Amino acid sequence: MSTEPVPPESTENAGPATPDAAEEPGAPDDTAPAQPEPAPADSASTSDDDTPAARDAQGVSEGEGEGEETLAAAAAADADPATEAEAETEAGTGAVTEAGEAEAAAEAAAQLSEAQAELAAQKLERERIERRRAEKAEPIASGTKLSGKAADLLAAVRAVEGGAKPPATVFAEPAPARRPAPEPVRRPQPVPPVPAAVAAPAPPAEAVEGVRRVLTDGGAPETLAPQTAAALGEGADDLLREDPWQLLRVPGVRPEQADGFARALLGPECAPDDERRGRAVTVWLLEQAALAGHTALELPTLTAALVRQSVPNAEAAVQSALAEGEALVFQDALDTVDAARPAQPERPTEDSANGEDHGGESGQDGEESRPVRVLVGLERYALAEESLADALARVVNSLAKEASARWDSVTAGASGSTAELLRAVAGHGLVLHTGGDASRAEPAALLTAARTLGLRAVAACHTPDGRQRFAALLGERAADGAVVTVPGLLAGTEGPGRDAEGAFALDLLILLDAPQLDVESAAMLVESLPDGARLVLSGDPAVLWSAGPGRVFADLLAARACPQVASRTPDPGPIGELVSGVGIGELNQVDAPGKEIVIVPVREAGEAVHRTVQLVADSVPRAFAITPEETVAITPGHGGAAGTRALNAALKERLNPGPGRFGGFDPGDRIAYSPAPGRTVPGRVVTADAEGLHLSCADGPVVVPRERVEQSVRHGWALTAHQAVGSRWPAAVVVLPGDAGQALSRPWVYTAFGRGERHLSVVHGVEQALPKAVAEVPAKPRTTRLPLLLRAQVPAAE
Repeated sequence: MSTEPVPPESTENAGPATPDAAEEPGAPDDTAPAQPEPAPADSASTSDDDTPAARDAQGVSEGEGEGEETLAAAAAADADPATEAEAETEAGTGAVTEAGEAEAAAEAAAQLSEAQAELAAQKLERERIERRRAEKAEPIASGTKLSGKAADLLAAVRAVEGGAKPPATVFAEPAPARRPAPEPVRRPQPVPPVPAAVAAPAPPAEAVEGVRRVLTDGGAPETLAPQTAAALGEGADDLLREDPWQLLRVPGVRPEQADGFARALLGPECAPDDERRGRAVTVWLLEQAALAGHTALELPTLTAALVRQSVPNAEAAVQSALAEGEALVFQDALDTVDAARPAQPERPTEDSANGEDHGGESGQDGEESRPVRVLVGLERYALAEESLADALARVVNSLAKEASARWDSVTAGASGSTAELLRAVAGHGLVLHTGGDASRAEPAALLTAARTLGLRAVAACHTPDGRQRFAALLGERAADGAVVTVPGLLAGTEGPGRDAEGAFALDLLILLDAPQLDVESAAMLVESLPDGARLVLSGDPAVLWSAGPGRVFADLLAARACPQVASRTPDPGPIGELVSGVGIGELNQVDAPGKEIVIVPVREAGEAVHRTVQLVADSVPRAFAITPEETVAITPGHGGAAGTRALNAALKERLNPGPGRFGGFDPGDRIAYSPAPGRTVPGRVVTADAEGLHLSCADGPVVVPRERVEQSVRHGWALTAHQAVGSRWPAAVVVLPGDAGQALSRPWVYTAFGRGERHLSVVHGVEQALPKAVAEVPAKPRTTRLPLLLRAQVPAAE
C-alpha cells in the first residue's frame, strides 16, 4: 500500500452516549440522549459528540470552559440522533399489564413496535433493579478519616437510608422514603417484531399548550414545548413557573439559557445563589458527565464544575441535590498506593477515576489507614452499577462445581485459543474473551459445542450486521435463533424468551461486541440470567467504548474477577495488519499489493468532500467491484465542512438526487436511524405519508412519526465512528479533514480503520496528527465504581 499514516479523527468519547455523541456517549450516532445540537457550527474538527451536551460533559471531566448559545439556537439546532441516544432516559415505554394476566400481556405486547417493546422491557428491568436495591437495609459501607462537608454528606445519606432524620445542619428536611418497585411482569414468550412507530406517546395537547404559554412568558422558543412537556411530565407548566431551572432537564438546554428564562419569569427574585439553581445545575452536570461516559463524579470534581458555572456555594448545591433525592453519594475505600498519589480533583487519572487496584502493602493501621474517595452520581446509574456487580457475583458463584464434566467431550478435540475458551467456560460461570474480528470464530465454535451438548445457548450482537456476520460463521446452525441482537433479546422479540421467574431461558449467553455495553444494558442482561447460567463477554478492547455511561468490559478486564482468554487469531490481510499495529500505538507502513489500502492526500475540506464522493461513487466500484451501497464513509463528527452532514449532502446529490420533499429525504435515500438511545440502524427510505416516514431497515419495515424524523433519522452514506462500530462494510472511506486533528485518538483510528473488510481508503488532510494520535492519545478515562464493587464480592482470579 502506500501508507503514509493517514490521520483519522480521534473521537473517543465518553460517550456517551451517543452515536453522535455516542461520541459521539452513542444516533444515528453512536450514542447520546436525544438532544438538539447547537446550530451547525460548522467546524470540521467537530467530534462525534458534536453537541453542547457532549462538550459540557468533557468540561466536567477536564475542566474546560463552555461556549454560549441562545435558547432559540438550541431549539432550531439540528438534533443529533446519536448524541441523543446516550443520555436520555427512556421515557414512554408503554403500559404494563397487571401480574397474572399473561395472555393479555402477550396480546398487548404484540401491538407494540420493537423499539417500544425494548423500552418497556428496559423500564421493567430498572424497576426490578430498584426494588432489589431498596430491599438492602444496610447503609453504604464507610471508610474512615472523612471530615468537613464530605463527612456531613455521608452522614446525611446514611441517615436517609436508615430511615432516620438526617442532621439538620445538612438537610432542612428528611428525604422521602424510597418505595419498593412492584414485581415486573415478564413476557413468557418472544413477541414477533411489528412495524410501527418507535416514538413514545406524545404528551397531551393541553399539557403542551400550557408549557408553551410558560415558555413564551419566559422568552423561550415555543418550539421547545413538546420536548419540555415530555421531559417534565404531568404538571410541567406549574413546575416550570415554580422552578424555571427545571428547563435544564430538556436535552440541549444549557445553564446560561435557563438563567435567562428564570430572569424573565422571576424578575428580581432570580439570583445566582438560588437553591433551585444550584440543585438543577448539579443534576445537569451529572447528566453531562454521563454523556461523557462517567457513572459518577468525584466530589471535588463536581464542586469545581459548579464553581465554573457560577454557583456561589457549590457544596450547599450538592447537599440540596442529595436531600431532594436527585443524586446519591458514595464513599469508596482505596488502596494505600492510590492514597500516596497527589490529589488531582480536576483531572482524575484513569486509575484513580476507576478505582483500579494496583496492589501495595497495607499499613500498620489496617482499615483505619485506608483512604477513601467520595463520589456523587445519578441514582439510575448508581443502582445499575451496583445491580450489575451483584448480578455478576451471582453468575460467578452460582455455577455448580460438577457442571464442567459434561464439557470433556467437546474440549478434547479443540486446539489453540478455541480450546482455552472451551475449558474456561466449562469450569467458570463468567469468562472474558478478547480479540479482533477474526477471533469471532472462537465464540462461534463455543456456541456450536454448547448446543451439541444440549445446552440452551444463544449469541447476542449489538447490530443486525454483527448478527448476520456471526450467523455466517455458524452456517445452518444459525437458523434456529441461535444468534440475536441485544435490543431484540431485551425486548423479547428475539431469543428463547423468559421463564416464569422473568429470567432468560438460557444456560449460556455469549455476548459479542462487549465493549459496546453500557452499565444499564449490562445490568439488565446479567440480572436476567438464571442461576447456574454461564456468561461469556467477547470483544475487542481497542475499539471505542460504549455510547452510554460506564466501561463495563474494560472494568471487568481490570478487575480480573474471572478467567480471561486472549485470542491468538490475527485479523487477516493488509487492513488487519494495519489495524493491529494501531491497537498497540504504532502506525506502520503496510504492503498492500492489491491496493487494499489507499491514501488520498488532500489540502482542504472542500477537496476532501470531492475526493470522498469520487471514491465512493466511481473509484472503488471500478477497481474492486464494490457498489456505493457496500461502501461507508466515516468522519470524526457531524458538523464542519467535511462532517457527516456535508458528506451526506454531496453523496445524496451524486447517488440519489432529489428535492428532499419528505423532511429532506427522498425514496431510495440511504439512512441511519436511531430507534432508541445508543442505537444506529442502517436502512433506506421507502416513502412517506400522514403516518410518517416509511423506512426499510435490517429487521423489517419501520414508520417514524413526522415529529420524530428530525431527531431520529439522518442520511447514512457517511457516519461517525461511533455510529459505525459493531458493523463492517466491504469498503470504508475514512475522511480526515485538516481541522480534525484534535478529534483523533487511538481508539477512534482503530475503530474507523477496522470498518472496511476488503478495502480502506483514507482521505488524508491531517498530516502528522494521525501518527501522533495513534501513539499518544489513548481512550479518555471514565469514572466508574464497578471495579471496586466487584472486588468486594468476587476475589481476583488466579
